[in-house]
Amino acid sequence: MTPMKAMTIEGFERTFSGDPDPWRTFEDRDEAIKREAILHAIGPGPHGRILELAAGNGSNSRAIAARTLRLDATEATSAGTRLVAAALRSHQPRARAIRLAVPGRLPRRHYDVVVIAELLYYLSPREMKRTARDVARALRPGGTLVLAHHRIDFHDFAQHAAHLHADFLKQGGGSWRTRTVRRTGRWSVLTCTCSSIKTANDYKQLRLN
Repeated sequence: MTPMKAMTIEGFERTFSGDPDPWRTFEDRDEAIKREAILHAIGPGPHGRILELAAGNGSNSRAIAARTLRLDATEATSAGTRLVAAALRSHQPRARAIRLAVPGRLPRRHYDVVVIAELLYYLSPREMKRTARDVARALRPGGTLVLAHHRIDFHDFAQHAAHLHADFLKQGGGSWRTRTVRRTGRWSVLTCTCSSIKTANDYKQLRLN
């Protein structure tokens, strides 16, 4: 198996500085389908507070902001944070762009919805475990966690994509009820809510998604 060399924050910084939409997430049809799946997973709202981790250039943030009274869209790079702020400009002060590299202290103590898309495989196992625990603590009882990631590996990942969603939920602790909103050959979108049931079979089913 070819060794994986993870994209660093510095690498993302250079990428966003050179191109405001390097992966064409604003205009690509597949990205639009994924965005609709994320919005479906969030639900119509309006929700009280939503946290979006690793917002990138804000291509999802603008749509998410329309579903909530308060959006904290975080991004690890300064260039990306500026792009997110520009995407959210018409939604101020309901939405704000915040520079934050995870794991790190989250902007608020509690959220009704947390959205994590295209992030987890760029984290080391230790970073992902801490982030999972931070998110689990911040999500209010009965809140919704939305996970949207590739199911296939790319050369710049720190971790393999397979089973990432199941591993993240297990590391966060607690109990989860999950539903696959949409799954393609390339990616999947999951909605996860607190549940009183957690069994080995639950995690086995998640690993299939």
